[in-house]
Amino acid sequence: QVWLVGSGGGLAQAGDSLRLSCVASGSEDSYRTYPMGWFRQVPGKDREFVASIGSRGSVQSYSASVRGRFTISRDSAKSAVYLEMNDLKPEDAGVYYCTTGVPGRWDYWGQGIQVTVSS
Repeated sequence: QVWLVGSGGGLAQAGDSLRLSCVASGSEDSYRTYPMGWFRQVPGKDREFVASIGSRGSVQSYSASVRGRFTISRDSAKSAVYLEMNDLKPEDAGVYYCTTGVPGRWDYWGQGIQVTVSS
């Protein structure tokens, strides 16, 4: 079992920056080697992929809509993953979820972090 606790988010204006954080803990140490990622969801739509990062932090992936504006990073010593969101747009608003799991599967999810962006 892995638990994820997210923080950050809030209200921002278009063009502003926000930083999301998520700390993982687990009953076994294997979770420390899992990829970590961020998804977001808006009412009425499916949860969509935002970014992911490999276990060692050297491999990152982004959705086309955030590439160049968002940066994902991780601190393995803290079992944490971060999402630096720059140049926010109203369409970036939603509930953001951190996630982790064995490669190829997102098994565990955080509680969701609200991000609101006003134009």
